[in-house]
Amino acid sequence: QVQLVESGGGLVQAWGSLRLSCAASGRSFGSYAMGWFRQAPGKEREFVAAINRSGGATWYADSVKGRFTISRDNAKNTVYLQMNSLKPEDTAVYFCAASQTVGISRDRNRYSNWGQGTQVTVSS
Repeated sequence: QVQLVESGGGLVQAWGSLRLSCAASGRSFGSYAMGWFRQAPGKEREFVAAINRSGGATWYADSVKGRFTISRDNAKNTVYLQMNSLKPEDTAVYFCAASQTVGISRDRNRYSNWGQGTQVTVSS
């Protein structure tokens, strides 16, 4: 099992940047693919980005491609989400999640461990 704690959320103006971090505790962080999801009020939780175990492969939702970058540091047991050119529609609670799937996945049902979330609010 791995426990996840997100940080780095906050209030930012449109076109600004934030970097989210997700620290993992427990064993074998490097054996998990990692993902970021978000949930806005009244909406379902949606996929944002994912990265495979080694960090060599990534996948992005079309809505964030070219603006967000997912990365990981297995030595620090941490996954990051660099968010640039933020828009008001990016406002949501952002969750990181861990999956033992081989490869990477955008399916939230493939993720077994979730953090508590961090709020990101983008003002216009």
